[in-house]
Amino acid sequence: MSVDELIQAKLKRIDESHRVQAGTTALLVIDMQHGFVDEGASLQIPRARDITPNIQALVQAFRDAGMPVIFTEFVYADTIPCLRGDPFGPEHLAAPDDATTGFGYPSNNCKVGLEPGVGVESAATIDALQPLDSELVIQGHTYDKFYGTHLDLALRSLGIDRFVITGVTTDCCVNSTIVSGSTRNYRVTAVSDGMATIHDHIHEACLQIWENKFARIRTSAQVLREI
Repeated sequence: MSVDELIQAKLKRIDESHRVQAGTTALLVIDMQHGFVDEGASLQIPRARDITPNIQALVQAFRDAGMPVIFTEFVYADTIPCLRGDPFGPEHLAAPDDATTGFGYPSNNCKVGLEPGVGVESAATIDALQPLDSELVIQGHTYDKFYGTHLDLALRSLGIDRFVITGVTTDCCVNSTIVSGSTRNYRVTAVSDGMATIHDHIHEACLQIWENKFARIRTSAQVLREI
């Protein structure tokens, strides 16, 4: 077999082993929060607004099929002064009164203690993807949503061995969670048109890296057909 034939054979095996199955598949919606989606937020990702309808369709399909939907929210706290704030995310730091805010400046983005759901910097999930009271919302202080949270316990308690993942950002929280989930032997499906980041070339690079070793890549339409 040629190299291309071997690669295609591998991708076929991945597709067959990672398909959506009732009872063992969950949907993860990563960090679709006001602070990352809303226009005017210091860390807004404009394409996050474009992918919201695709994620809505998946959320509704999973709910209709009785399969779990789990939301995550990135949060920053002054009591946990980790690197996600300084130096990598100055926007998450406390904004001094009357100081300049926005990209590159302390702006209270997704900070613990802000009134939930109020303002473009809020850590709350956007209204268009409002979690149900019965759905798990996991808050984490790092990009990897398994680290320091009860996500792994929740999935294993539900009998989940695979998940479909959407959200923002492709290269940070989505990427870290995919790699972490694959390391824990979850069968991951990444929805290519259900995630976004600032730069398209970085988004595409992540898809190529994941397809090689970490996840199956599918569009929202393809996942909906499986459901």
